[in-house]
Parts: sequence; C-alpha cells; structure tokens
Amino acid sequence: MSLNQCQFIGNLGRDPEVRSFQNGNKVCNLRLAVSERWKDRNTGEQRERTEWVSVAIFSDGLIRVAEQYLRKGSKVYISGKMVTRKWQDQAGQDRYSTEIVLQGFDAKLVMLDGPQGTRGQSQENNGFGGRGGGYGTQGGYGAGGIDDEIPFAPEVRI
Repeated sequence: MSLNQCQFIGNLGRDPEVRSFQNGNKVCNLRLAVSERWKDRNTGEQRERTEWVSVAIFSDGLIRVAEQYLRKGSKVYISGKMVTRKWQDQAGQDRYSTEIVLQGFDAKLVMLDGPQGTRGQSQENNGFGGRGGGYGTQGGYGAGGIDDEIPFAPEVRI
C-alpha cells in the first residue's frame, strides 16, 4: 500500500494562469510560496526560508474558483498528488518538472483569506460534482451566519 498526498499552506506568487488545450480541457497553474520560520540558536535572529511549489489544477470547478477569486498574494491551503513529468527542451535535452496536481476526488483548494478579508472559504472536488464547506469562526462565516453580500455561495454544485 502507498500514499501520494501533499498538503501546503502558502501565498500565491503570481495570479493564476489558465490555459486551454485543443480538446477544450483547461489547466490552471499556480506558484505557491511556502515559508518556514525559526529562531537561530547561535545568533538569536529570526530566520526564514521560502520554497516555491508548482501547482497544476485540472478539475473544472477548482479552476473556476482559482480564476475568479485567487490573486497574487492570496493565502490558500491545497491538497493534491505529487507528479513528476518528463519533457524535452528546445535543444532536445530531457527535463523533469515536479508539481502538485489537483485532480479527482481528493483534490482540495481552500481559500484562507477571501475577498474583503473573509476567511475559511473552501472549495473541494469530491468526484461527485464538488461541494463547499469548512467555514471557520474567523471572518464572515461562523457564529454570525451568512452575509448576503459575500460574492459566492456557501455551497457550490459543479
């Protein structure tokens, strides 16, 4: 038995890039900055290291959410599979790219800071058409109920 699942929380380094294939399918590419912070034992200084994660979204519903609501700097949680693909550059040399792929029933994208500072917006693709959920008590949803002026519904059917 094996498991291929990666989870990250980070900020987008640029706006989502959506491309269409000749067959009509789409892909949305994200660049996610994932930072790690610690205090140096020797100097007492705060240190930080940032890793850049490439994300490819193939689920139509998640592509629509990313395209409509995500922008450079958006904080998101993603869960998907790690995939390495082989390709050739212009000189004919083999190259490899590793990315996190969001596709299928276990793909997950959670907007951690939505429009006007709302928090906890979630979109999932569960293989049965997708659903929204995961509203926290921070921000627009939670104990106060749903605000009619928020631009997306608490449950989305795709």
